[in-house]
Amino acid sequence: MSDSWPHDLLDWYGAHARVLPWRNPPGAALPDDPDWPYRVWLSEVMLQQTTVEAATPYFHAFTARWPTVAALAACDDDDLMQAWAGLGYYARARNLLACARAVVAQHGGRFPGEEAALRALPGIGDYTAAAVAAFGFGRDAVVIDGNVERVVTRLLALAEPLPGARGAIRAALATAMPAGRAGDFAQGLMDLARRVCTPRAPRCLACPIAATCAGRQTGAPEDFPVKPAKKARPQRQGTAWWIEAEGQVLLVRRPAKGLLGGMLALPSCDWRGQAAVPPLSGDWQAMGVVRHGFTHFELALTVKALRLAARPELDGEWVAVGSAATGLPTLFAKAVQLVLAHARDDGTNAA
Repeated sequence: MSDSWPHDLLDWYGAHARVLPWRNPPGAALPDDPDWPYRVWLSEVMLQQTTVEAATPYFHAFTARWPTVAALAACDDDDLMQAWAGLGYYARARNLLACARAVVAQHGGRFPGEEAALRALPGIGDYTAAAVAAFGFGRDAVVIDGNVERVVTRLLALAEPLPGARGAIRAALATAMPAGRAGDFAQGLMDLARRVCTPRAPRCLACPIAATCAGRQTGAPEDFPVKPAKKARPQRQGTAWWIEAEGQVLLVRRPAKGLLGGMLALPSCDWRGQAAVPPLSGDWQAMGVVRHGFTHFELALTVKALRLAARPELDGEWVAVGSAATGLPTLFAKAVQLVLAHARDDGTNAA
C-alpha cells in the first residue's frame, strides 16, 4: 500500500469538506471557545443512529436553548425529553443529561480532553471519546465509525467479517494517521464514505485514494466490509390503550428504566405476549395495529380506544386530544395518529 494515501485524502478533504455547524474547517485552528468540545460532543450523541440532515435542526435548537454544558445540565428532565422527541433511542437523551451533569460536577463545566477521562463519563464509549478528543481538542485519537470501517475494509480488502476486522482497521489507521491532523483525517474518511465510497455503487473513478485500494483491485469493492449473516429480529406483540374523556386523553409516565424510559406514553402492557389487561373495564374498540422496530426486536402494537363521558380516576396526565402526539416517542405518536385517523374516517369527534 502506498504511504501517500493519507495525504491524498487530506488534500481531497481540504477541497471537498462538508460545511457543518459542529465541524471545524479543514486545516484551521480549533475555535478559541471553551464550549467548542460541548458542541462536538452534542453533535456526536445526536448523530448516533441519526443522519446529518435529521440531526442539524435539533443541533441548532439545542445550542440556542442550552448554549453551554452547564445550561444543559441545569435543564428540566421533561424539557430535554420533549426536545429530543424524534431523534429516537431515548436512553441517549438520558445519558446526555447524566453526562452534562457529570461534566459540571466532576470537571467544573468543561469537558476533559483525554480519551480515558471522557470514557469515564456517562454514555461515552470508545468512538465518542475519540471523536471529542480529536474534533474538540485536536488530540491524535483514532476515530472509527461505520463509515470509516467501510473505507478501510475496502482499502485493505479485509476478508474477515465485522466486528472481527476492527482490530486490523484500528492498527492500519493508527499507523497511517498524520500527526496533528487526526480530526481532519477522520472526517475526510467520513466525507469520502458519504460522497464517494458509498455502500452501493462506489464512485471509484472519483476517489482520491483509488490507486491504493485493494478492494477496487478485486473488481468488487462493494463486497467490503464483509458482514456476518443477519439474524432475524424477534417479533413481539403488545397493546396500548387510548382513554378519552371530555376532549382529553390519558398519558402515563413510563418507568425510568427500560425502553422509552421516563417518557410520556399511552398506557400499555409490557409487550411480552401475556394477555393484556386494560386499565379499566369498558367497551373497548379496536383501532388497528402500529408496527415499530427497536434495536433487538420488532413490535406489533394493537391500539384500543375507550371514550367516556367523564374522566375516570386513573394515575397519569390528561392532555388535549389534538395535541396528544406532541413530544411522544415515535411508537406512541404512531398510535395517536392511528386513533385520530380512525376518528376522522368514522366521523367521531377526536379533535
